[in-house]
Amino acid sequence: MYAWVLSFHLIAVICWFAALFYLPRLFVYHAMSDDAVSIERFKLMERKLYNGIATPSMIATVIFGGWLVLLNPDYYLSQLWFQLKALLVVVLIAYHFVCAAYMKQLSSDSSTKTHVFFRLFNEVPVLFLVAIVILVIVKPFG
Repeated sequence: MYAWVLSFHLIAVICWFAALFYLPRLFVYHAMSDDAVSIERFKLMERKLYNGIATPSMIATVIFGGWLVLLNPDYYLSQLWFQLKALLVVVLIAYHFVCAAYMKQLSSDSSTKTHVFFRLFNEVPVLFLVAIVILVIVKPFG
């Protein structure tokens, strides 16, 4: 059972990160666009990616991750590496919702952020991915 839940958790994590890597990249292109056709295309792509892939993947990640904890709560909840990972996941969820806020601003044509800002914003999930993978695989505090 554990291996199945872990497999689905990892699949969900991969899908969520793929969306978190691509969505802010769409923001970059959206912010650089100046023609109506491109702007409308980016609005549609952003909305479909966020609602169709990013959010369901985030929910699945949390559900399967929570299920893993329930299978062995004494171990996970007592480990500092896991506590730090969980904290990073909470902050990553906040990043996910910040993406929604930027998407809504771009959709309503009220965003004041530049493509340069979104290029930097796009790098944030990489930092989370590196930290989370190191915590889970190396367990530096375990």
